[in-house]
Amino acid sequence: MTQRPSRTTVGTILPTGLMLFALFFGAGNLIFPPLLGAASGRSFVPVMVGFLATGVLMPLITVVAVSTSGEGILGLARRVGPRFGLVMPLAVYLAIGPLYAIARVTTVAYELATRPVLELWGLHDSRLSLLVHVTAFMAVSFGIARSPSRLADRVGRWLTPALLALLALLCGVTVLMAPGVEREAIEPYASAPLTTGLTQGYLTMDVLAATVFGIVVITSLRERGLTSPRALVRGTILSGGIAAAFLGLVYIGLAVLGARTRGEITTGTKDGTELLRNAASSTLGTSGVVIFAAIVILACLTTAVGLLASWAGYAYTAWPAVSFNRQLAACAIVSFTLANLGLSAILKIAGPLLFLLYPFAIALVAVTLVDALAPGRLKAAYLWCVSTAGIFGSVSAITAAGWEGPSRLLARTGLWSDSTGWILPALIALGIGIALDIRSGAWSTPVPDESSKVQHDVEHAAASQL
Repeated sequence: MTQRPSRTTVGTILPTGLMLFALFFGAGNLIFPPLLGAASGRSFVPVMVGFLATGVLMPLITVVAVSTSGEGILGLARRVGPRFGLVMPLAVYLAIGPLYAIARVTTVAYELATRPVLELWGLHDSRLSLLVHVTAFMAVSFGIARSPSRLADRVGRWLTPALLALLALLCGVTVLMAPGVEREAIEPYASAPLTTGLTQGYLTMDVLAATVFGIVVITSLRERGLTSPRALVRGTILSGGIAAAFLGLVYIGLAVLGARTRGEITTGTKDGTELLRNAASSTLGTSGVVIFAAIVILACLTTAVGLLASWAGYAYTAWPAVSFNRQLAACAIVSFTLANLGLSAILKIAGPLLFLLYPFAIALVAVTLVDALAPGRLKAAYLWCVSTAGIFGSVSAITAAGWEGPSRLLARTGLWSDSTGWILPALIALGIGIALDIRSGAWSTPVPDESSKVQHDVEHAAASQL
């Protein structure tokens, strides 16, 4: 007798997993895998392994870490220290909000949706067309974000399946019909494929987003009837697994699409927008371009609304003297200004910021997972590991900004090899910190729940607005 899937699994875990996928997969995530597929040549496998590690596996681990800790980014960051607990969450929210992600998703909508449709009508790309698009896009996003009602749930049930279906159609038709393109790997994909894949995964920003979205998943599961800590952890792991599986499949499909689509790829190519446009027009024709544009606009709009509301919820709780709507308006204005710079300029500005934040975030998640195994609460391990990752990660950020002096100096000492050179020092620092915690008794001494009301209010505000 075949056992029917439980109502809990179908009615709770699956929608939550699709919701999490939708939150992670803003349309900005479309533009990087095709470039990796086209630029990696015969190094396709190691490049994609690295990309999936930081673009899929680490976000999943981060969501699980948040669920096991019972705290969001504010609570986890305070484990390092009070000042870090203020600065790190602010930096994360700024990065996934007004200073980068919202502007990126707005310009991606222009590059993948508005611009191809304008070209179908015989109109040319211009600064004016970008300005009109950004104005309309931000106005609609702001209007919806003022009163979102269970937006994430609607995304998980309706928009995500539509987006997945279209992507499956586009990738499938391209793989079956496109003759394929022979390309040699370009630098740095040729000389350092795994490392390049790892650092390209930073650009998805999903590890940073996972520190915020983890608490959103917990809130969603609680509202659906899962209340015990064990059930919440299990539900989060299963939901995260569903989201990670779809992310991985979509990324691989898009990378294969990029590898088989014609288009010029050079070391200066920053994203795969041209490859996606070529694939849509050559495989689906004019109607395909229009349909693809509509889905991209909707996906970008949903992501922008969620990020706008998330920032406003955080900012309003942190600075209650300024109303939610004013926080929302300020975020929209900053994002509007940055979006008019264009996608290439935004990616250039954001690179150093992401190279700085990612080591902090990954180190924090790693120590949190170790902390979950300890009967007590680690202290020195957080400070040593996260601080070391941040110090060495700042070298990556400086290098990404164009100054290679610090990285060359460290390379002479043997302490640095590439942009992932922070990992080994951070692991050594983690070991030292754990040893100090064992010696001081922090490893084995139980501690009371330190979740503060401020942290709860901030995370709940962000979650409710999504």
